[in-house]
Amino acid sequence: MRYWLLKSEGDCYSIDDLKKDKSTAWTGIRNYQARNYMRDDMKKGDMALFYHSNSKPNGIYGIAKITSNAHADETQFDAKDDHYDPKSSKLDPRWVCTDVGFVKKFTEPISLTEIKHDPHLEGMMVRVTGSRLSVQPVSEKHFNYIVNQLGQ
Repeated sequence: MRYWLLKSEGDCYSIDDLKKDKSTAWTGIRNYQARNYMRDDMKKGDMALFYHSNSKPNGIYGIAKITSNAHADETQFDAKDDHYDPKSSKLDPRWVCTDVGFVKKFTEPISLTEIKHDPHLEGMMVRVTGSRLSVQPVSEKHFNYIVNQLGQ
């Protein structure tokens, strides 16, 4: 099992939206490194921290579970979608997604400020200034610390 941090803008798709929907396709990823993580490394059964960016506060709002292996992101083929990619084809799709299921919403978010100042979380990719990847690997140690020590 691997562990991940998935970023979403809170006003675009929040942990509350995932809780209501129970599951969603994690579409719209248009960064090659993030795509490669989903395509090559993320597997059904992996766990993820659900992170809100551009929120007050930015931070981890809950836990999600990866409920499918990577498959074609259908938004790349929809000319009316913001994530349409005219260079992608159904025969050779450029972009993938995985399905994500709701597990738990934290009572209080764990802010980016808290994450950056907690010595137990040294080395987390999200702590790096300018780290903007919407899909990031997280160590098992960091995931367990956040869930068991910080998350409520």
